[in-house]
Amino acid sequence: MYSKIEFKKILEKAKEGVEISSQEAIVLLSSREPENLDLLKNTANFLRGQQAGESISYVINRNINFTNICEQHCNFCAFRRDAQDQEAFFLESDQILEKAQSALAIGATEICMQGGLNPNAKLEGKSLNYYLNLVSILKDNYPQLHLHAFSPQEIEFIAREDGITYKDVLIELKAVGLGSLPGTAAEILTERVRKIICPEKINSQIWLEIITLAHSLGLPTTSTMLCGHIETVQEQVEHLEKLRCLQKKAIAENHPARITEFILLPFVGQNAPSMLRKRVDRDQPILEDCLILTAVARIYLGNVISNHQPSWVKLGLSGAMQALEWGCNDLGGTLMEEHITSMAGAIGGGSLEVEQLQKAISSIGRPYQQRTTLYEYLSQHELECSGSLKL
Repeated sequence: MYSKIEFKKILEKAKEGVEISSQEAIVLLSSREPENLDLLKNTANFLRGQQAGESISYVINRNINFTNICEQHCNFCAFRRDAQDQEAFFLESDQILEKAQSALAIGATEICMQGGLNPNAKLEGKSLNYYLNLVSILKDNYPQLHLHAFSPQEIEFIAREDGITYKDVLIELKAVGLGSLPGTAAEILTERVRKIICPEKINSQIWLEIITLAHSLGLPTTSTMLCGHIETVQEQVEHLEKLRCLQKKAIAENHPARITEFILLPFVGQNAPSMLRKRVDRDQPILEDCLILTAVARIYLGNVISNHQPSWVKLGLSGAMQALEWGCNDLGGTLMEEHITSMAGAIGGGSLEVEQLQKAISSIGRPYQQRTTLYEYLSQHELECSGSLKL
């Protein structure tokens, strides 16, 4: 059992810029005493200011989910469908281009594109050709858009379908214009949990391998954690430790790209498959648990991953705003069309206007700043040219 003195010493150590240990992170995650939580919040907010500054950033982007047909059956997913299902979809090229054009009309700088693992997603008998075509049609028509697409699970799927290496897939996609990879499909990077919630998915080691490969090839990635289901506090910290080690490896080996941000993704169980929903017995995330984990993630990762983002889709905008006072420095994107979490029953909706993001940030007395996918702040001139500056 830990003491209040021990709790405070851990936070003092963190404020001095010293990395805390896994066991110390478990201590921080285990307390629910109001005095300790105030100290935790204040420490995370202090470190956020040191590591990321006072501005809250956001990106104007659009999600494009090109298919919900998927060969896998993850026990938290309400999005996937079989090909014969009435709600199954598989977008055509003109539909994807239309969505990209509507994103540009509001000043978007990013398209985030992911989809189900659809065995029918092939051109000339190859999955890679289909995915290369997806990237090419977007970059050929809208070269100004950054394409943030394809999780490590999708990279593994393409490689497995075509009998080629992960490296070959990443090299080919980058060559036609892929800009970065979302670090989704991480869920919890421990095998006990993965065997229950996503038994058909890649294991932790493959996820880490593909992210490391991407960094070595000059493709930045994000990082995520699906939390608040069956994982233990110890497993949450194990996940954070693997991310911290991965980023430190990229720094030590001077990889041309790294993790740009950490995003906490709380489990939404309202429409999840029954097996996991019964085990968790909760429709929506517990906000206090999310805020505590948000703060500990900032303390644990902030020295090497300085940008932290809550999910307004999962927490609602009001919950995400609270996370900005528990260590986060970014509010995410406009999204325009979010399906995966919305179909699970999330309360936040699937789209926000730029003005809503700006107003929300201003409401807590912090300045807002539009950014690119790679956390480059846009200048006044760039904002005017993109059409996203409101005069």
